[in-house]
Amino acid sequence: MSDVINDDRIPNNVNLASDKKLQRALMQWQPRFLEWWREMGPDGFQEHQVFLRTAISVDHEGWAHFDYVKMPDYRWGIFLADPLPNRTIGFGDNFGKPVWTEVPGEHRNTLRRLIVTQGDTEPASVEQQRALGHSCPSLYDLRNLFQINVEEGRHLWAMAYLLHSHFGRDGREEADGLLTRRSGDVDRPRILGAFNEPCTDWLSFFMFTFFTDRDGKFQLLALAESGFDPLARTTRFMLTEEAHHMFVGETGITRIVRRTAELMQRNESEDVRRLGGIDLPTMQKYLNLWYSVSLDLFGGEISSNAASFFADGLKGRAKENTYPDHRALEASYPLEAPGGGEFVPQEVPLRNAMNEVLRDAYVQDCQRGVDKWNEVLKKAGISYRFELPSRRFHRRIGIYADVFTDPKGNLISRETFDKQRDAWLPSSADQSYVKSLMTKPIFAPTEMANWISPPPHGIKGRPVDFEYVRRGEA
Repeated sequence: MSDVINDDRIPNNVNLASDKKLQRALMQWQPRFLEWWREMGPDGFQEHQVFLRTAISVDHEGWAHFDYVKMPDYRWGIFLADPLPNRTIGFGDNFGKPVWTEVPGEHRNTLRRLIVTQGDTEPASVEQQRALGHSCPSLYDLRNLFQINVEEGRHLWAMAYLLHSHFGRDGREEADGLLTRRSGDVDRPRILGAFNEPCTDWLSFFMFTFFTDRDGKFQLLALAESGFDPLARTTRFMLTEEAHHMFVGETGITRIVRRTAELMQRNESEDVRRLGGIDLPTMQKYLNLWYSVSLDLFGGEISSNAASFFADGLKGRAKENTYPDHRALEASYPLEAPGGGEFVPQEVPLRNAMNEVLRDAYVQDCQRGVDKWNEVLKKAGISYRFELPSRRFHRRIGIYADVFTDPKGNLISRETFDKQRDAWLPSSADQSYVKSLMTKPIFAPTEMANWISPPPHGIKGRPVDFEYVRRGEA
């Protein structure tokens, strides 16, 4: 197991001290990162003591340490999963060849673009969520928000390390660029659309961490197959931390659903808003929004870039070893594309449909979470059921970007969509109502906001009402 050096300014298991040039470059980048963190990280909580986990190794048996820390003092570092002996490229035209430990010259620009795009999502989500602490439903949830934020910061470090260590001056400039773009900024937006969407309430936050972070999971799984071994090893360890982010989203929505069900059972008219809860149709609208913008993150259904990534061994399918054909030269993918006022079946060469293959796995994974929320409703004797909308609905990227459908995927006119939009997606009134429930933060350890149920368990053996965030000095 790789040794991790935690007494350096930059904790790492890549023997950073042996490369003085790289070490100096990262130490010059570090204050810029901290400046970004103080400017764009959690607003108003930089001096609070937070009960956080910090990566200290890549050993799954004991990779994290839990203790109170101020977020600017968090031990961000560089952690790569240990190399797999004799690993070979598992897919594409280079199938069976040894993996690359250095960037192949012919793939330099493409790999840099893949790393920059992934890296850009990490600070973007911190920026989207920076004001949420001022409306937290509990200290438990506040701590989970900050845990996600600092780990997104560490994932940014992971991508910055790859750029610095393998791409020279271009890489250093790209790493600086990761700190200068801003989520939602008109002039300097983040690269991917979902990371420019406002995330200003906790229902959006839980939907984001369920749907959008789940996209991150599948992108990391695909990059973990990469023939560029440093990228594969980096993303394999990032997946360890990413699991908690999706847990926060899935359980957060479950707790809202459970609380709403309790309020519905109290009120014969089932008017949850009268009792200060979030009604199920509003939750469905938020689900429709965050699911659809997250679907766009996979890219176009038919993609020559995806084909090239696969052919060259740069980005595979999630869990590539579960597929029988690792070259994907002969197979095709059935797709219904818009044409002539209807959806026309066509067969797409499988390599060109790799984005859709990854999206298929994502949809199945999302459905498992939705099934859990519906099980809560079923046990409460409530007939309402959540549904994932069609992957054609509310799309801005790919073959469905220029058509309008209802949530079932049926073609409709733009006029019909505009008339029905507020029935399918959060209206300004819905957003105002949700925000009205979250005007004041809950900082007392024993209290929980009215619109959400307590979690069944605390963190790392602590009770739910543990003081997970201490205000001011310890």
